[in-house]
Amino acid sequence: METEPRHDDSSGGVGPAGYQHAGIGSPGTGSGGTGAAGTGAAGTVSVTGTGSAEAAPDLMVVSIGVECRADSVEAAYSRAGMSSEAVTSAFRQRGVEGTDIRTTGLNVRADLVWKEGEGQRVTGYVAASTLTVRLRALGSASAAISDAVDAGGNDVRLNGLELTFSDDAAVRARAREAAWHDALTTAQQYAQLASARLGRVLSVADQAPVQSPVPVVRMQRAAAVESLAVEAGDAAVMAAISVVWELHAGA
Repeated sequence: METEPRHDDSSGGVGPAGYQHAGIGSPGTGSGGTGAAGTGAAGTVSVTGTGSAEAAPDLMVVSIGVECRADSVEAAYSRAGMSSEAVTSAFRQRGVEGTDIRTTGLNVRADLVWKEGEGQRVTGYVAASTLTVRLRALGSASAAISDAVDAGGNDVRLNGLELTFSDDAAVRARAREAAWHDALTTAQQYAQLASARLGRVLSVADQAPVQSPVPVVRMQRAAAVESLAVEAGDAAVMAAISVVWELHAGA
């Protein structure tokens, strides 16, 4: 009695990175496009693309604070309040709106020292306040920061600068487009290596970008110069995307 021939798949579904061999329930099976010799979909290929776009930032976010030491909590707190108000007033005189100045930190702590045989001793108290200020006029940002530092005197602590965008929608769209083309190029290469061709897109998902949209190195260099001149330059926005394509047999 004759039996029907058995067809064993000895390949085990092995292919390039991101390639999935078609099987029961695979997204690549069904009535997909026709490949060589009339074959259907062979599986899927999943890749992640990255891209970036650059533009001149139009917003600077400054973290600036004061730190005051005194013999009592009340004295330290009062002095920190006066110094913080002087810093705030300096920014306002430069045209910074009240909505762009926000208190993001406020604390009072004991200043402790260790002495042999006596343990820890309180030598005074430290009050600190931190402001986050958004500067929209980059041309006068250096002067505004300088005025604020002068107003607060030795109590001022300039914590850092961030050059960014008040609205990054347009530049982020260009970054996503670059990420898409990167993913497509990679998928096409894998399809060619697998002697296959790309079919329809099965899924698209945003991925968290590896890098934040802030030129950190440039900011640190700008903040280090004596005049505190800030060169805005261009800031880069990163995007990443994960795409799954149908993969059809036959190049």
